[in-house]
Amino acid sequence: MDDHRMPLTVPPAPRVDPPTAADERTMLTSWLDWHRATVRTKCAGLDPRSATAAPLASSPLMTIAGVVSHLWWVEHFWFEVVMLGTPDRLPSSPENPDAEWRAAATTPLAELLEAYEHQTARSREITARMELGSSARAYLPHQGRTTLRWVLVHMLEETARHNGHLDLLRESADGTTGE
Repeated sequence: MDDHRMPLTVPPAPRVDPPTAADERTMLTSWLDWHRATVRTKCAGLDPRSATAAPLASSPLMTIAGVVSHLWWVEHFWFEVVMLGTPDRLPSSPENPDAEWRAAATTPLAELLEAYEHQTARSREITARMELGSSARAYLPHQGRTTLRWVLVHMLEETARHNGHLDLLRESADGTTGE
């Protein structure tokens, strides 16, 4: 694991069904937490060798480990870099735009899941300290300045979409969807 992460200090978040009626913040964070926990559920009991299998010839980087790595770095980017304005630690660069997907080929899935869990705990901390309408500190040339509300909705969409990928990848790996 990279030395910038501290050991996981919180247990993995359980998958709890979101409420059917709640205020906007509770609804957004509950659904996002449900999808975050679903990532771990999709990976539970997976043979470690299957985590790096790329069953789609047209998408050689699309692996279970790759999806988890990507989601970890997406959380870092939107909550830390965009919302707080901290330096970007993303391993990707213009020369290697898919580095977070490639790194997953040599990083054990358990380490990736731990890093993802740590990052989602950090994202929860950041979210808890901000109002939904809080403006991001970073200005993105292609989007301008977003709000925490926008980031939460985007992360909900991103995580849900990649859970669909995990369904297909897990079924290709062992015939189950991990649930």
